[in-house]
Amino acid sequence: METKFSRRQALQATAVLGTALLLPVNKINAASLPLTAKTPAISADEMAAIDAALGKKGSYKDAESVYTTPLPRNDLKMKIKGEPVPIPFGFGGWVSFKKTVDGKSAMVMSDNVLLMEEVNPLISAAHANGLEIAAIHNHFFYEEPRIFYMHIHGMGSVEELAKKYANTIRDSKIFPANQPTPSAPLTVTGKENFDLPALDAIVKYTGTVNGPTYKYTIGRADLKVMAMGVEMTTNIGLNTWASFAGKQDDAHIAGDIAMLQSEVNTVIKILRAHNLEVVAVHNHMLGDEPHMIFLHYYGRGNAATLAQGFRAALDVLGKAPMSGMKM
Repeated sequence: METKFSRRQALQATAVLGTALLLPVNKINAASLPLTAKTPAISADEMAAIDAALGKKGSYKDAESVYTTPLPRNDLKMKIKGEPVPIPFGFGGWVSFKKTVDGKSAMVMSDNVLLMEEVNPLISAAHANGLEIAAIHNHFFYEEPRIFYMHIHGMGSVEELAKKYANTIRDSKIFPANQPTPSAPLTVTGKENFDLPALDAIVKYTGTVNGPTYKYTIGRADLKVMAMGVEMTTNIGLNTWASFAGKQDDAHIAGDIAMLQSEVNTVIKILRAHNLEVVAVHNHMLGDEPHMIFLHYYGRGNAATLAQGFRAALDVLGKAPMSGMKM
């Protein structure tokens, strides 16, 4: 117990000053951070350090000051209910880096796609490199092989976090050098598989074509969520998404909805009313304020009908909680 407490203290200490170690995480956020401050940018040298550590180039979202490297499991052949589904449907991990609002430290946050037998070796590797486990859970039902998702986080400088995370995953399949060479781009993509204008009209957002899939990724612009001095935004894991695979008339949908605790059962009720299956309800982060809950769902059918269910869930986010629920 003493070792774990010391590691937690070390992570929080980099995000605050002086006696802030004595405060709970939510008090640190409220008392120590100027919530109107703009997150400092990640420099070109820091981006180069991330690329060098991981052996792969990522991408920078200037509006959020977040640098993200995708980590897809292209070594896997995935099926749902015995039917092949593409890796971009929901089997691509990622790692992101973002600084605290005061610029004194940075956070690494990752979502790692793992076979069951890979989970505990990665836990040990993360702890050996001074990183923490924030969550371990499923995102799917019916998938073959069985997949689990591990969220890893840590605090420190961007350069040291890049090295720590790279060392954590170096002996695993998720390390970029251990992945197979990408195959040639498909000639048939999500643009051909789906009626994109029709789906966009329903969802009221524009998605992104990723190979044979089409995906919406939507932040929570109505919320200010802080964790260990970092503003949690869309590209560091605070988002709601929906991914479509298959064809317009026979599609799979899978996704994740980022919710306040008071929104959980309202969203569940809406999804079930639209015949979408609730797959998991859990946290992704530690020390976040307000605390966010994430719900994973799955459905099969006409893509437009599935999109209507997703849109209905979006419509209740940020609204009054269901009768009987308290904030």
